[in-house]
Amino acid sequence: MEKIKIAHLYYDIMNLYGENGNVRFLKKKFEDQGIKADVYFLSMEDEIDFKEYDFYYIGAGTDNNKKIVLNNLIKYRDKIKDAIYTNKFFLVTGNAVDMFGNSINLVDGGSLEALSIFDYIATEEEFRIIEDQCYSCDMISEKIIGFQNRASVMSKYSNNLFKVIKGTGSSPNIDTEGVKYNNFYGTYLIGPLLVRNPYFTDYLVKDYCKQKNIKYNELDKDDYSYKAFHEFVKNFYENR
Repeated sequence: MEKIKIAHLYYDIMNLYGENGNVRFLKKKFEDQGIKADVYFLSMEDEIDFKEYDFYYIGAGTDNNKKIVLNNLIKYRDKIKDAIYTNKFFLVTGNAVDMFGNSINLVDGGSLEALSIFDYIATEEEFRIIEDQCYSCDMISEKIIGFQNRASVMSKYSNNLFKVIKGTGSSPNIDTEGVKYNNFYGTYLIGPLLVRNPYFTDYLVKDYCKQKNIKYNELDKDDYSYKAFHEFVKNFYENR
């Protein structure tokens, strides 16, 4: 039986909006393909080996917890870069994406060194962006939906994940959102993202299978997740 090792990083302090639902849904989708998906829960007290796992996930947390985690992740910076450059899969949601830029500008005027994996700067603002979002992306034809409740914005970055249809991009007045590089996917969207976007989740699983030379089986799209997705998109447009 084929296997995948999923590392849920900082599962206990970066799970502000129930984002562990992303990992549970991803596990189910891999198991639907007959792939044994083992989830490893790793946090502050654990030593993280970025060569050991196939898929890494970090969810949203409070701004304070984000800073605590960043301080812990800094020691892994070069290993994280190597993992991303060698095509390990990463999904980073909510304000966790702030950590992968060059720095984080703080509300009080200070600044924190970030991981410098990608060339952008995150800035914490006094205002919050709280609203439903509807995006598109190049990987699939279906729309991307989600929610944002954030107080940080990102300077414009060239390798974007999504294009804004309705809502807010990486910062106000920017029509793109998120980060895409190799198999790294980063976005401010919460929801949880994968549960609300089963077609996008299918894409991730299918792409993983393709890269690992594992046969991917197209399955019926008749369960609750697809129905909920289509119902939301319909209501979203009718109410705007």
